[in-house]
Amino acid sequence: MGFFEEFKKFAIKGNMLDMAVGIIMGAAFGGVVNSLVSDVLMPPLGVVLGGVDFSNLYLNLSGGQYASLAEAQAAGAATINYGVFINTLINFVIIALAMFLLVRGFNRLAEGRKKEEAAALPATKECPRCFMNIPIQAKRCPHCTSDL
Repeated sequence: MGFFEEFKKFAIKGNMLDMAVGIIMGAAFGGVVNSLVSDVLMPPLGVVLGGVDFSNLYLNLSGGQYASLAEAQAAGAATINYGVFINTLINFVIIALAMFLLVRGFNRLAEGRKKEEAAALPATKECPRCFMNIPIQAKRCPHCTSDL
């Protein structure tokens, strides 16, 4: 089998398509969460904390005086942008919480499915020698004592 045929088989597999859809949905979800944090959560939080704009909080390492982070960056000043880091940290916490809730939901569904499958499995089997019903885990028939 040639390289391109093997690659085509790999790329067309269902798992690869599922992964691609997951990555695209994850990127879109990240954009929504970023907007939620930057446009919805941080402005009221900034007002509560005295009119602070978190995205404009920075520590100037170059010694000059700048009115805003954008002005400091335009001047090429070395800065530590801890306000942007706070926004990013909140984004991460929200995304992590959403992923936790999603995985938790899938795990609960999977547990329910496992319980249903376990209930559907037979608890007994028939002895091939005496045809009596015995527990599925039995290694020896309690009726005829034959090894199973």
